[in-house]
Amino acid sequence: MYETIINDELNKLKESGQYRSFVTLNRINGQYPLAKLNGDENGKPVVVWCSNDYLGMSQHSLVTDAMHDAIKMYGAGSGGSRNIGGTHYQYAELEKTLAEWHGKESALVFPTGYGSNDATLQCLLKLFSNCIVFSDERNHASIINGIGSAKVEKAIFKHNDAAHLEGLLKGQPLDRPKIIVFESVYSMDGDVSPVEEIVALAKKYNAITFLDEVHAIGMYGPRGAGIAAELGIANKVDIIQGTMAKAIGVIGGYITASVSLIDAVRSFASGFIFTTSLPPAVIAACHASILHLISSDKERISLQEKTKTLREYLTEAGIPIMAASETHILPVLVGDAKKCKEAAKRLLEKHQIYLQPINSPTVAVGTERFRVNVTPNHTEEQIAHLTFALTEVFNYFDIPFSNRLDSVNI
Repeated sequence: MYETIINDELNKLKESGQYRSFVTLNRINGQYPLAKLNGDENGKPVVVWCSNDYLGMSQHSLVTDAMHDAIKMYGAGSGGSRNIGGTHYQYAELEKTLAEWHGKESALVFPTGYGSNDATLQCLLKLFSNCIVFSDERNHASIINGIGSAKVEKAIFKHNDAAHLEGLLKGQPLDRPKIIVFESVYSMDGDVSPVEEIVALAKKYNAITFLDEVHAIGMYGPRGAGIAAELGIANKVDIIQGTMAKAIGVIGGYITASVSLIDAVRSFASGFIFTTSLPPAVIAACHASILHLISSDKERISLQEKTKTLREYLTEAGIPIMAASETHILPVLVGDAKKCKEAAKRLLEKHQIYLQPINSPTVAVGTERFRVNVTPNHTEEQIAHLTFALTEVFNYFDIPFSNRLDSVNI
């Protein structure tokens, strides 16, 4: 009976085009964004166009050297949770740097960015009696899960709609505990939230702000500290959450906030307390990457220049970049789940280009897309090749070009 139920649900996914298939890519050290397909090590390399390794820091010599040195000194694992044997000296150094980077008093590192959102929100929403949470309708799954697990009252506001948020806030007593949860850069559309407006509303209506900056960290703002820092209001955001798995190029998540708030999460969040800590080699690599990005604008400037070039190439070819995009994330609209999967397969097999199809439920039905990210490591020749390949595939599957659409602002 159970196998039948499971298989029925899996078959529904496959029939709708929503079934996720893994492509095994063996990235080539020192040659990012190139990778070899598993089992085809002697074949032509594949160019990766959708990695979250936005700045190529995963292969920077400072990062890999720091990781190698830490392994030689301390071995591979951490030995336990932070509370039981898993707090090595690199943690204090990294958390101090993270706090200073975001202009906060303190910081706390988690094994993943998902975990830092999930555990922190569950913890705080349970700590504050009668708390209500206000969440952007397009917040990440980790935020949704953290809020849902706390079983508190929630109010969902329309995406990036500060007026709708204010209408919801007005309906609550001023002294009722409130948390507003939102992201600075949204990864599926590449748009930026009205951070200043939301922070101002939080102050007006006595709410705490929780800002997820994972797709901005390292790439925007002075020293790469994110959108809030770029706007000069990081000090007005109560909690800034980030990741070390994207622009920083390694793995791990974190939160930065006041000493008391960080201590509360450290002391009460089960998702932090009862999990094994990151190994010394990972922490050392993260710290080395962050220190470099704090002092170097080279990667950020190159990313913006390459993004501008890619946007120009795609626009000229009529490849439909969704109009909400204003960052390094360029969502290319396909609009059909099955065509999106088939187009990705053809890009890989015919053009040696890896783009992962993004289908529902990650995005709404009818807005299926490729999420294209250029990096400082991509060449203009590779940008031209991607443009040619997308044009060929769009024609092959009769996917609408932008000049055949009334609008791509979906």
